[in-house]
Amino acid sequence: MVQWIDVCSVDDLQPDSGVCALVEGEQVAIFWMPEPDAKVYAVGNYDPFGNANVLSRGLIGDIGGQPVVASPLYKQHFNLQTGVCLEDETVKIPVYAIRIENGSVQVNLSALPHDGEPAL
Repeated sequence: MVQWIDVCSVDDLQPDSGVCALVEGEQVAIFWMPEPDAKVYAVGNYDPFGNANVLSRGLIGDIGGQPVVASPLYKQHFNLQTGVCLEDETVKIPVYAIRIENGSVQVNLSALPHDGEPAL
């Protein structure tokens, strides 16, 4: 059974920026990229290179068609769809299913979208 957890209001999201939410004891970084396709992403907030929960403060963008977040510490880039580090593909952060339902941002910690795309 899929368990969606209300995290915040969609109004709490900042365009092209991240926020951190504590979801069942897990720090989750949530990013909203309104252009061009209004996508929302959820990944673990822990930076495995910097050993700190800081990814929600990273810069987001696009590298080679991949949505990424750059860690604010050592600047590694993590794919927001797969969690894989672009500079070291052996390192991966958790990626969570996320959607917006009736103005509420919801995360599912136990399931990933089937096609690697974030749920909306």
